[in-house]
Amino acid sequence: QVQLVESGGGLVQPGGSLTLSCAASGFTFSSHWMYWVRQAPGKKLEWVSQISPSGAYTDHTASVKGRFTISRDNAKNNLYLQMNSVTSEDTAVYYCAKNSATGPRGPGTQVTVSS
Repeated sequence: QVQLVESGGGLVQPGGSLTLSCAASGFTFSSHWMYWVRQAPGKKLEWVSQISPSGAYTDHTASVKGRFTISRDNAKNNLYLQMNSVTSEDTAVYYCAKNSATGPRGPGTQVTVSS
């Protein structure tokens, strides 16, 4: 049974940094593309980042390029999102997802950017 559990969210000031984690279980983590997606209040689910099974290939949506970095540790079955220079526009619930941006995902972790 696929299980994804996000953590690391919280309140952060504009310009600050935060690292999100996602613990994966119930499947062969190292064989699957993984994604970070987010949903801001009143908005649709938005793809943020993706990473290939080996971690060699990554991509990010334009609004976070140069600020966010997706990574993974296949030995620990963990996915990460390093968030730097955050703005209020980054306030959302962040989810990790398996296989696609609309694939199975966890319960999410809230990120609030506010002074």
